[in-house]
Amino acid sequence: MKLPKMTPHDRGYLSPTQVAALADEVTWLPEVIRFLAYTGLRWGEMAALRVQDFDMLRRRVSISRSVTENGKLVWGLPKTGEKRSVPFPAALSEELAALMVGKGREDLVFTGTRGAVLRGGNYRNRYFSKAVERCQKADETFPDITPHDLRHTAASLAVSAGANVKALQRMLGHAKASMTLDVYADLFDDDLDVVADQLDAIIKTITTVTTGKPDSAEVTAD
Repeated sequence: MKLPKMTPHDRGYLSPTQVAALADEVTWLPEVIRFLAYTGLRWGEMAALRVQDFDMLRRRVSISRSVTENGKLVWGLPKTGEKRSVPFPAALSEELAALMVGKGREDLVFTGTRGAVLRGGNYRNRYFSKAVERCQKADETFPDITPHDLRHTAASLAVSAGANVKALQRMLGHAKASMTLDVYADLFDDDLDVVADQLDAIIKTITTVTTGKPDSAEVTAD
């Protein structure tokens, strides 16, 4: 039986300003918002992070396991089954270090109010969704998003910062670069305009060299 094609949902990409606004509105662990929006980790990967997984000098976090909710908590490898190292911005170092104060190497960095695993469903219902609603009241351009959209936001911000497909693949933990392109092809659309502009510059340079005259398009009448 041939299954019908799935209709893709619009992704919510936040700007850096909107990331900051959302973090300001969240009443528990605003660090989670900034961390996910600037690293692209999956929720389960973030929730499983221990103090020992962070290299604060190199600003790297080692992703070696994940925790998922399926009636009960299930611990395992990341989605692709492979470990990876992901950088985080220096601007997050101080607040991440503050979360680790008084904790041992095996202790979780991001936890619920009682110190247990930070469950995605609870966080979304109690804090995230309400914060989104407040942001939308203050900013009519603020999109409808879920915590997973912070991963999409990280991809968008990384591409805006100049990340290529391979860098984005490693950051997000995709098995292949082709998967990254399939998922985030829309983020690279602007690259086509850049390519066209660069080719145009090359053509004009060749025309000038071979004829000794500028391209006709650049000649203006007196």
